[in-house]
Amino acid sequence: MSTGARLQDAWLRRGALACLLWPLSQVYSALFALRRAFYRWGWQKTGRVPVPVIVVGNVIAGGAGKTPVVMAVVRHLQVRGLRVGVVSRGYGRRTDDCREVQADSDPQDVGDEPALIHHATSAPVFVARQRIEAARALLEQHPATQVIVSDDGLQHLALARDIEICVFDDRGVGNGWLLPAGPLREPWPRHCDLLLHSGERPAFADGYTATRELAPYALAKDGRRIPLDTLAGQPVIALAAIARPEAFFTMLRARGLTLLDTLALPDHHDFTGWQRPAGPALPLVCTEKDAVKLWQQAPDALAVPLHFEPSPAFFAALDAKLSSLDGYQAA
Repeated sequence: MSTGARLQDAWLRRGALACLLWPLSQVYSALFALRRAFYRWGWQKTGRVPVPVIVVGNVIAGGAGKTPVVMAVVRHLQVRGLRVGVVSRGYGRRTDDCREVQADSDPQDVGDEPALIHHATSAPVFVARQRIEAARALLEQHPATQVIVSDDGLQHLALARDIEICVFDDRGVGNGWLLPAGPLREPWPRHCDLLLHSGERPAFADGYTATRELAPYALAKDGRRIPLDTLAGQPVIALAAIARPEAFFTMLRARGLTLLDTLALPDHHDFTGWQRPAGPALPLVCTEKDAVKLWQQAPDALAVPLHFEPSPAFFAALDAKLSSLDGYQAA
């Protein structure tokens, strides 16, 4: 078991490893509280932009499905006729500047998740170390933008926000301890405007739920849709470089695929120089997020999209909160 997998397992309970790391979590807690105090006292500044900002994030490490939520929120607002932009840090990219994600951007330069969001929604997406810088650049280049959605950033206090959406999966808050003894990036409970459960079962009694399932097709690099039924009955290789790769493999099996081999790689894995395993030339299926980078090395890989749909009640609550903001102008 890798170090990351061991930590993920340890974060589910208050066992020996978690207890060993608990003193370090108290140091983390003190530093986090001090950082918040700096913003509260005005020693560090929070910047605001002249349009509503919706932050979609989580309080646990290891991914909780926030990127599918970002895409669902962007699509919902677009259907309402709103012009939406997205900002992100672009985690794992090899660049360090502020830039717009283009259709032909190398995911290594903008980040795999921003590349996927732009590809899936066609919304303008800007990446920068400081999301406030990305938001200002986005509005300068796209001044008609009416709403900005921040991919992650609940803990990024330099960008003022109007609505916070906190996403949880089946793990909930794990053992309830802060990093590195537990999965929490900040103490919970904390205020958030909307709570969304992205897993199969709600982590808490309150909040909203969503349905999630793999699409019945896979996408080829050229945009063709390959029905998954055509892959059933033959062995395939499955690859996932996400926070919880086993969840993807389980969903593939539920779709009737026979996984001869599974390749679980670290989240945001760099596929530069990657080579498929030796052996028979079997179909290679992967997540849509991985495909934006993997297609450069394996152009025949097939990406299976995730269909993620928050409940109508969630979108109704989001619309109500957005409409109540001072100065908000609907489409």
